[in-house]
Amino acid sequence: MYANHQDQQILPGDFFLPFGGRLSENNRWVQLSYIPWRRVEEEYSKHFSKDPRGGRAVSVRMALGALIIQEREGFSDRHLVQHITENPYLQYFLGLEGYREEPPFDPSLLTYFRKRLGPEVINQVNEWIVQAARQEEEGGDDDDPKDEPPTSTEADPKGGSKVEPQEPQTHQGKLILDATCAPSDIAYPTDLSLLNTAREKLEDIIDTLHAPHRGNMKKPRDRRCQARRDYLRTAKNRKPSRREIRKAVGRQLRYVARDLRFIEQLVAHTPLTVLSRRQYRELLVVGELYRQQREMYQSHSHRVDDRIVSIAQPDVRPIVRGKAKANVEFGPKVAISVVDGYSLMEKTSWDSFNEGTTLIESVERYVERFGFYPEAILADKIYRTRENLRYCKELGIRLSGPKLGRPPKHLDPEEQKLERQDMGERNAVEGKFGEAKRNYGLGLIRARLRQTSETVIALQLLVMNLEKRLRLLFWLLFGEVLSMDFHTVGARY
Repeated sequence: MYANHQDQQILPGDFFLPFGGRLSENNRWVQLSYIPWRRVEEEYSKHFSKDPRGGRAVSVRMALGALIIQEREGFSDRHLVQHITENPYLQYFLGLEGYREEPPFDPSLLTYFRKRLGPEVINQVNEWIVQAARQEEEGGDDDDPKDEPPTSTEADPKGGSKVEPQEPQTHQGKLILDATCAPSDIAYPTDLSLLNTAREKLEDIIDTLHAPHRGNMKKPRDRRCQARRDYLRTAKNRKPSRREIRKAVGRQLRYVARDLRFIEQLVAHTPLTVLSRRQYRELLVVGELYRQQREMYQSHSHRVDDRIVSIAQPDVRPIVRGKAKANVEFGPKVAISVVDGYSLMEKTSWDSFNEGTTLIESVERYVERFGFYPEAILADKIYRTRENLRYCKELGIRLSGPKLGRPPKHLDPEEQKLERQDMGERNAVEGKFGEAKRNYGLGLIRARLRQTSETVIALQLLVMNLEKRLRLLFWLLFGEVLSMDFHTVGARY
């Protein structure tokens, strides 16, 4: 059951401290407590039943706040609960009215927080924060600009009138687009190591299926010791030749095929229901992995559609990036947009995609968020397709970069200056990627499931935007203090 929790923000001075004193209003966690918790709770409560039976769910402020603290500080689940228990500022950020010496929740609940919230809710909260921040920076207007475009009335076929908003005609701001890969925390995959891991998984499944018939039926001879020696003979070789690797892969393929046949024979005597959920999932993944590896082995190829590179995380795909450090990365591909220094999620996919195809969707989403088209789009050359250029030309949007075709012999100095300026401004998105990968964990996603991984990525963008707002609040406060000092000095002289 989920009941509406208290959404009123108490003042730092009203927070109860049993050992005396009061919280400082200049603390970063106190200043970060301006998140629109009420709107978030409305979205969060949709995932719960209103049935009064059952335990009361944790409030959205505590669930989302705990995930924000974890991504900001890089804590593990257990260490996060320990720090929350010890720090009154963190408890204030989570919405508690006073300091508690006992843990507010069990560390195991953090997994459910990630599943319950999901990337959709996190991205929605991120957009609310960005919209509120831009309105404050533009002058504190509380009206939503996307509600202001004029409307036109058309006749409805069923009678009455149908009101449809006209397309916005104004152009404001610049939209910066780019994509990157968020590597998952998996071992570097090779065909030989994947087949060896698959063989070991199948051997455990054979043991489980044969256990009810121990003493009554002879156990299949899987030759696991010989298979292990064959694998180590090549894996421990510092510089195995291609021929040796191919022979080793062929041996492991035959061992895996042999184990799969044994499992089919055992299923006739023991149902698959005796397997755990994890073992059954691994059996399905290994079956598909064997098909892919056999296809590549027979065709002397190293490419196959939807290639599996991890048995534990079968959703991970190889993403060819063409970078000098790592030509191929393994993890989801993330496309984001940067508007006035704030990062917004555009697309997350576990399959490789051409980021140039996301430009039109990003522009339309920009209109939905802010109520007008951007003046310019700053992006890589991969975004400068004929379709995107035609779309931008029709809407009067400038797309950065050179024209298609052969470059001209003489370049206009003004165009050169504008192109250099666009390249400098486009570096903002590269800086966001660097900040997220170095400080907030985007460089190595440690979540195991697909949904929780996407939730973690969305949280990292949310934390970056919160940190930007916190820096702006600091500079505003510093500017006020500095102006007061100047006035004091002027009064003295």
